Amino acid sequence: MRRLLLLLALLAIACALPASAHASSKQVVSFEAPSELTNPALIPSTLDEIKAFGVFRVRQLVYWDKIAPDPDSTRRPSFDAANPDAYPAGSWALLDTLMDAAKARGMSVMLTLTGPAPKWATSSKKDHVTNPIPSEFGQFATAVGKRYGDQVSTWSIWNEPNQPQFLLPQFTGGKPASPKLYRKLYQAAYKGLRATSSNARDAILIGETSPRGNDHIVAPLAFLRGMLCLSSSYVRSKSCGELQTDGYAQHAYTTAAGPSFVPPGKDDVTIGVVSRLVTALNKAAAAGALPAQLPIYLTEFGIQSYPDKVSGVPLATQAAYMAVSEHIAYANPRVVAFSQYLMRDDHACAKPQYKYCGFESGLRTADGTKKPAYDAFRLPLAVQRYGGEDVLWGLVRPDRAKTKVTIQRRSKGASSWTTVKTLTTTAAGVYSATLTRRAGASYRVRWTDAGGTTFSGPPIQEFAPRA
Repeated sequence: MRRLLLLLALLAIACALPASAHASSKQVVSFEAPSELTNPALIPSTLDEIKAFGVFRVRQLVYWDKIAPDPDSTRRPSFDAANPDAYPAGSWALLDTLMDAAKARGMSVMLTLTGPAPKWATSSKKDHVTNPIPSEFGQFATAVGKRYGDQVSTWSIWNEPNQPQFLLPQFTGGKPASPKLYRKLYQAAYKGLRATSSNARDAILIGETSPRGNDHIVAPLAFLRGMLCLSSSYVRSKSCGELQTDGYAQHAYTTAAGPSFVPPGKDDVTIGVVSRLVTALNKAAAAGALPAQLPIYLTEFGIQSYPDKVSGVPLATQAAYMAVSEHIAYANPRVVAFSQYLMRDDHACAKPQYKYCGFESGLRTADGTKKPAYDAFRLPLAVQRYGGEDVLWGLVRPDRAKTKVTIQRRSKGASSWTTVKTLTTTAAGVYSATLTRRAGASYRVRWTDAGGTTFSGPPIQEFAPRA
């Protein structure tokens, strides 16, 4: 009963307050579609599709070794790496195409500057991820900042630096090594971006950490402490000052267990325990290692589905879990950005031990067929069971303004839908309702846009949060 009352109070506050008074009302949603947005032929149609959802920001990784000259050479080429015009002809062509297409549609692009590095820009010259040279990365960041500074307002530094496929070494002598290496890379990139006047007020994010650690991956909160020179009790080393940043970026993927999954590793951060990251950031700020009240950007997120039956869930469950996850993010005032990773699933791979080595978190299958998640992303509806009540939360993504929605319910075994509520959303397009539970029932939301087209979400069954 205490949890139910708490949730109802939270929902009531979210719906009663004006948009400007609630942090989550300003929550930005971004979309990442790497296979489509790195194909010039697909960029226009994909951006149109994303914009039709009501999403106006995309995230794009900028791979250092894809832009730099002679990336496989061990000898550094002679060129001014801080000057974008000194790079080989065509180096920026793909990004230019994306930037121009986004601008034409009134959309923004968030850029994540990341490795792999050119081999010549590593200290060992043996591969593309071991000990990248911070000063070289800083020059690369300067070049990117000069070229796109007037088109980008949010930057982030290095994709999943706590993962060995993106940065090495992760551990040295059994102790995390990647955090301190990342700190230097981040500081160099931060300085490089700020060197251009048009980037003076841009948001530059730190982290981009993946959700869980093991013997090969540094857990995100352990990574955070190592990056900030903090002990396990968040005492800061005097050798490290405050790190300047505008937000912490986290990839809060969960498992097939769903949004309420609580990882046993206390330094892991999945969507159900984003509060761990809030606490860690507060402790880091109290130690003088980070600015206070640092916002959280969930820059990469998705729910994996079948056909991957190891990491994925049934298609209908994917749609339900997506909405519950977004509700968790929305209800946390420190979370200012949420995201969807993949328009369509990755193709199956040939690894015999694991057929699905990519991600199946798309709104479409690998062959392009729409999943239930496609319509659910347009009109997310979270249905969560608390005792004898079903608590509903949702938003109209294409129309983040006051509008009307219809909630329908279908009883277990029935073929027809019954309208149970007609609601007016907040000025942010958000709504909520509490209904008496009917075991096995499904819900869906219907919304009619200004042009008279009616959209329906997929059937959603209740989700029972863990106690």
